[in-house]
Amino acid sequence: MQHPETRAQRLAAALYSLVIAFWVGSQMAIGYIVAPVLFSQLADRTLAGALAGAMFAVMARVGLGCGACLLLALALARGRAAFRSLEFGCIALMLALTLLGHFGIGPLLAGLKAEALPLPVMESPLRARFSLWHGVSSVLYLLQTLIGLALVLVARPGDRRLG
Repeated sequence: MQHPETRAQRLAAALYSLVIAFWVGSQMAIGYIVAPVLFSQLADRTLAGALAGAMFAVMARVGLGCGACLLLALALARGRAAFRSLEFGCIALMLALTLLGHFGIGPLLAGLKAEALPLPVMESPLRARFSLWHGVSSVLYLLQTLIGLALVLVARPGDRRLG
């Protein structure tokens, strides 16, 4: 006989789904709506880049918080089995990409900008290196978004085991 779902289990499943939606939706909004609008509407590309960079830094912190909460929820709900689940793998990979972007590539890009001073980096001899690493960062962000979309598709909020 199957045990009826408790109110706490329903709440936990709903919160799990909301955190996934918040993380992936925020990432898509910042990366694919806000940042392009900044560059298309602001005449000062350096300012647009600084604002976009600040938003991506906030997005990284959001991702770290959401990812940690989701991994913890899965581990608590499923025990050791969580570590073998597709959801856990997707979340862990998204977290790894967030860490790589924020703590690896982000500081590298900031260093190139600082080294280019007093010129904007895109008007300096460091332009090619900056463009290369910016492109790597963009590809990783796209990959993270695609994994996030897969996570949205595989998460099953009605499942009593959180996903």
